[in-house]
Amino acid sequence: MMDKISESDVMIPCSGGVQLDGCLSVPERARGLVLFVHGSGSSRFSVRNRHVAHILNEACLATLLFDLFTTEEDAIDSQTRALRFDIAFLAARLEDATRWCLTRPDLKDLAIGYFGASTGGRCSTYGGCK
Repeated sequence: MMDKISESDVMIPCSGGVQLDGCLSVPERARGLVLFVHGSGSSRFSVRNRHVAHILNEACLATLLFDLFTTEEDAIDSQTRALRFDIAFLAARLEDATRWCLTRPDLKDLAIGYFGASTGGRCSTYGGCK
């Protein structure tokens, strides 16, 4: 029998006073947490990432899919492409999201892993090492 999975939309506070939108799914007996770090031009609504997250949830892993940009930043980036390749900026956002997870009673004791591709993969390597 599959665990009950609690799903919720969340707001992740970040440095600079901004908040990022996310989708958090936590199985009843979660054994770990995977933060999804999207590549350039992707979002928490990516069909592919949501499918992978669902499979991880079935394996009792919590998942956090979140946007690395605010709505305003996304609008700027869609015109300039200036932020999507700024690895230090993206890694700082990942660090903020990780810190937020560690403050939550339902997540703070879980081992954390990162799932990313493209710039998201580079960001997760950079941010995960800090």
